[in-house]
Amino acid sequence: MGDEKGLSRRRAVALRYDANREDAPRIVAKGRGLLAERIIEVARENGIFVHEDPNLVSLLAELEVDTHVPEQLYRAVAEVLAFVYRLDGRLGGGEA
Repeated sequence: MGDEKGLSRRRAVALRYDANREDAPRIVAKGRGLLAERIIEVARENGIFVHEDPNLVSLLAELEVDTHVPEQLYRAVAEVLAFVYRLDGRLGGGEA
């Protein structure tokens, strides 16, 4: 039972960013509970880095899908993206 309650509270937000085509990262999916688990599962299956930050997810989850991340959250999202680029060895460009 404890797992079910924790699962229902889990949230996920998926971002896409292509510096060649967009000015800011865009929210491409979001969900809670089983949908959040599926978003995370699909990301991992496709080799996409999953960063767990409940505070950032809470803020991003308030936004609509297919909207850009607002300027107020640029710094937090940029730090995650910079980490991902370093991890991938692609510092300076590409899609995350």
